[in-house]
Amino acid sequence: MRTTQEQDELRSAVRAVLGRRPGDAAWGPLTRQIGVAGLAVPEEYGGAGCGAVEVGVVMEELGRELSPVPYLGSAVLAVQTLLASGDGAACARLLPGLASGTAVGTLAWAEGGSWDPSDVRARAAPGPAGRWRITGTKEHVLDDGRADVLLAAARTAAGVSLFEVPADGTGVERVPAVPMDATRAQARVVLAGAEGRLLGVEGDGERVLSHVLDLACTALAAEQVGAAARCLELTLGHAGERIQFGRPIGSFQAVKHRLADAYVLVESARSVALGAAFAAAAGSPELSRRAAAAKSACSEAYATVAGEMIQLHGGIGITWEHDAHRYFKRAHGSARLFGPPPWHRARLAGLLGLPAACPPPPRRPPAPTAS
Repeated sequence: MRTTQEQDELRSAVRAVLGRRPGDAAWGPLTRQIGVAGLAVPEEYGGAGCGAVEVGVVMEELGRELSPVPYLGSAVLAVQTLLASGDGAACARLLPGLASGTAVGTLAWAEGGSWDPSDVRARAAPGPAGRWRITGTKEHVLDDGRADVLLAAARTAAGVSLFEVPADGTGVERVPAVPMDATRAQARVVLAGAEGRLLGVEGDGERVLSHVLDLACTALAAEQVGAAARCLELTLGHAGERIQFGRPIGSFQAVKHRLADAYVLVESARSVALGAAFAAAAGSPELSRRAAAAKSACSEAYATVAGEMIQLHGGIGITWEHDAHRYFKRAHGSARLFGPPPWHRARLAGLLGLPAACPPPPRRPPAPTAS
């Protein structure tokens, strides 16, 4: 599996923008000049009509720079939730703004540290004028502080459903979180009878969220590969410059072995991430398996390579003077995002009809249905 010339040109363009405009300042050029926010949006809604491979290319470059732009929450989670809901009216109303980057979206989904769609416990009850009243607390909501479009999952009498909630409406409290990884903004969203508009079909939320979970894991795996590759590049450069006992530390056999092991991890992770992206682009029934494998493998590869980066840099690797600690924190934060590796391995085992090598986290009691 290889990327095309067009996809490689996209990579070069994104890397050039990120090199010139670090931090949040990159969002404007990325959206206006390259159109990254609309890559996965169909042309009828103002997007480019591309697929998961192009999204993966962008995510890999964002991972290299630990970019804080709201791409994952808006261009992946919010966009894919709207598309998977099948709600044409909502797509026509919301996707053009998300595709242009003039609006930022997010999905309020996780509860109690779980991204399992069946664990949604927030409740939605019918309200006046065809609206719904939603009550519950959502965690790990990406980029919520800048979100104009807030989508939320809640349980009705028909099952898990999806809703569009006014981001600054009555009954919506957005509390910024202080995660270990300060480069990825997250928030806790408390819904206290917040008004919501139903997206798609009532009770169809588990199907939609399961598909979005696969696409989110696929995108995040690409980001992890990009960050791990950057860790390896920085460590290789340091090993060639750092002199001990009159020679570069990279010339010592023990260091060579560790760098070689890190290279194998990065390239293996790249392969499994690409496998998931190509499966998503093709609409393959293998997507769930490949996404679970990619999230598990890429999380662990990135964490390992980031740890090696700190150790091989020595003392400076644990100081604020070097970026090593930022990559290390992102590695461990992203490993938990959308579910930790053991959960995805158990999910993969279930999809393959095998006994789980590691037991999944204990399940909570079934959520009460809305009255």
